[in-house]
Amino acid sequence: MDNEKTKTKKEINIRSASFTLIEVIIIILITSLIVGVATSVIVYKNYNEIKASATGGTASRFSEIEDAYNHILNGYVEKIDESELVNAAIKGMYNYIGDPYTTYLDEETTNNLMDRLNGEYYGLGVEFTQAEEGFVVVNVFDGSPAQVADIKVGDLLVKVNGEDLDGKTSQEVADLIRNSPSKRIKISVKRASITLTKDVNLSTITIPAVTKEKYDNVGYIKIDTFSNTTYNQFKSALESLESEGITGLVIDVRNNGGGYLTAAVDIAELFLEKGKNIYGLKNQTETKFYQDTTKESKNIKVAVLMNGASASASEILAAALKESYGATLVGTQSYGKGTVQETSDLKSGGMVKYTTAYWLTANGNSINQKGLEPDVLVEINKEEANSEEDIQLNKAVEILK
Repeated sequence: MDNEKTKTKKEINIRSASFTLIEVIIIILITSLIVGVATSVIVYKNYNEIKASATGGTASRFSEIEDAYNHILNGYVEKIDESELVNAAIKGMYNYIGDPYTTYLDEETTNNLMDRLNGEYYGLGVEFTQAEEGFVVVNVFDGSPAQVADIKVGDLLVKVNGEDLDGKTSQEVADLIRNSPSKRIKISVKRASITLTKDVNLSTITIPAVTKEKYDNVGYIKIDTFSNTTYNQFKSALESLESEGITGLVIDVRNNGGGYLTAAVDIAELFLEKGKNIYGLKNQTETKFYQDTTKESKNIKVAVLMNGASASASEILAAALKESYGATLVGTQSYGKGTVQETSDLKSGGMVKYTTAYWLTANGNSINQKGLEPDVLVEINKEEANSEEDIQLNKAVEILK
């Protein structure tokens, strides 16, 4: 899940935890097992059982790791944070592999990622950023508690439940909101020179992943990310456009770095005929193709907009629609992320993410580090990028008309 949006949602929940030395050893062995067999199933074992069953060489290596850990923890001139030491050790192992998609994510990064992929979270319904003047609201979700309370883009968050936010980090502000003991909280915002205090009922917020428009008889759906809620949002938007009599559809995955594979597959199955290939997976031992298993299909012309930041699940959807449906790819060459990652949660609240397979297009082609070539190349220069006119979208609509 790469090419993250620069504007990261800040309302996230942090759980505090720490590792013992025993847990460090367990994590190290588990990591080795993951990389060695590329499995999605993690089995936790007792440390003593691990040492008893290990070969002499492996036991010796663990002893070295334990010695190095203790030397730093007990002998270094300054006090060392055990959790950060463990984080550094895990990061070091995953960095050694040299795969940018096999990595360790700390608790804060994990929570940000999972909120985005889950497609919903409990909170206020705003995105804010920390600026010189304070915490500035940069987005208010439609239908959110914040919108109901008339909190606006540009407002400065100054207090939560009467507690001043001066000197706090963005994470601490998010914690104050999300971990409020009551579902009803008081939010004080500064608008121009006036401070307003709002009583707000927190609720579960669905993060918008889809937007739609209509250009004459051509529908347009933009997918920002492939989360747990993307398919339902996409299907609802498509049904709405179909009720208006569209004869063609532009699916825009520009600047979409990916997300859940299942979301892309579910969307592809709305269009493809049953039995058509969607994608393939190639791991250490086999290559397997996955077909459409649904009865639903479409008979409208489709164009997929993509660019160099369209990656992973975006490329899977684009390739499936091109090779198994006949869609036209418009824009520029895609990113070329042809690998699939799985994740495992750690006790600390963090996560390890590791590559388990290469994915193939419906026709068996690998796009890893190559990307998908557009059928209709439409490049954007600097002047056009700053223009309100979207020449790539215009071209896609023209093709479908």
